[in-house]
Amino acid sequence: MDHFLYRNGVLHAEDVPLTDIAATVGTPFYCYSTATLTRHFRLFQEALAGMDHLICFAIKSLSNQAILRTLGNLGAGMDVVSEGEYRRAQAAGVPGARIVFSGVGKTRAEMAYALTHGIRQFNVESAEELRVLSEVASSLGAVAPITLRVNPDVDAKTHEKIATGRKEDKFGVPITHAREIYAEAARLPGIEVVGVDVHIGSQLTDLAPFEAAFTKIADLTRALRADGHTIRRLDLGGGLGIPYTRSNETPPLPTDYGAMIKRVLGDLDVEIEIEPGRLISGNAGVLVASVLYLKQGEGRDFLILDAAMNDLIRPAMYGAHHDIIPLQEAQAAAAPQPVDIVGPVCESGDTFAKARPMPALAPGDLVAFRSAGAYGAVMSSEYNTRPLIPEVLVKDDQYAVIRPRPSFDEIINRDKLPEWL
Repeated sequence: MDHFLYRNGVLHAEDVPLTDIAATVGTPFYCYSTATLTRHFRLFQEALAGMDHLICFAIKSLSNQAILRTLGNLGAGMDVVSEGEYRRAQAAGVPGARIVFSGVGKTRAEMAYALTHGIRQFNVESAEELRVLSEVASSLGAVAPITLRVNPDVDAKTHEKIATGRKEDKFGVPITHAREIYAEAARLPGIEVVGVDVHIGSQLTDLAPFEAAFTKIADLTRALRADGHTIRRLDLGGGLGIPYTRSNETPPLPTDYGAMIKRVLGDLDVEIEIEPGRLISGNAGVLVASVLYLKQGEGRDFLILDAAMNDLIRPAMYGAHHDIIPLQEAQAAAAPQPVDIVGPVCESGDTFAKARPMPALAPGDLVAFRSAGAYGAVMSSEYNTRPLIPEVLVKDDQYAVIRPRPSFDEIINRDKLPEWL
């Protein structure tokens, strides 16, 4: 569920007509709903009620500080994968005790920064990283709390580029080697083992892969405790999918996910961490764009928008689907016609949809890409020297620009010419 609904024939974000924002801010822009973010976070809280738990929002899905503060004020922790994301969480007011540092390539500088400013845990991805973290922590006179990310060799049945739990993926250590690496961790100075970490992929629409992975982690936890390790925390990652099409997708609900966690892991007496991103932020955002041209081609028509692949790269990178709807509610009398929906970037890959049935639209009309809150603005770029587009946050009948559109002068003046030019 989201809070982007038609009222009197106009698409609203909560109580704000999106046409009003477009008139003030210009297009394209991203718009997020506070009510949707809040509702989705609370669904996870309710799903894990009765278990000691912390929900750490995956910043990589949507990193604007206004979003992070909104969720942090609800009690969310943060899952970060870089010093930059750590600093964003800090700036949003989230304490280090609620920040988990993930990622396969943490640098010494990133480790030192997190240890100096406070960290809940490092999710360590390799024996090599573990040894470096020990050196950094020891040099600072600090102790690094760690979980070891275990690769359970479970196929998440998701897109090839976002699967992370198979033995051929770059993430984590093979579960068959986990006990020997935990034994090394226990011997290393500056390291405190606190738990086990697993994350098998993103946009999962079936609970079976989760259950297979969590069952293996439960068995590993028992074995590690038998080896003498204190395992008080299980980090289960994120990955629960969302419906990108309103017609035929029915991913599991957080309540089902929570019930499965309790059934598989409930007897272990551990604190549960989860790191959802997409399910909190995905349906909480839309991308609004204007129609530039309706171009008639040879055997197909093109709807050319002012938004492009640099603003929303998911269709070009993953072949991802987004429902695209007009801001002015279409009249049922006019039958939709198939069009290719494209942007102005000089690549054929700048295509959002092919042969998509759409109502009649004209230059100047506005459309919204649904479910664009996750991996939208965070993956955008200034390709073709196109300015990053504004981000807008709505709360009830109010809205605020939380990232303004930079001017061309601001973009161009970042370049520095060498003396010889």
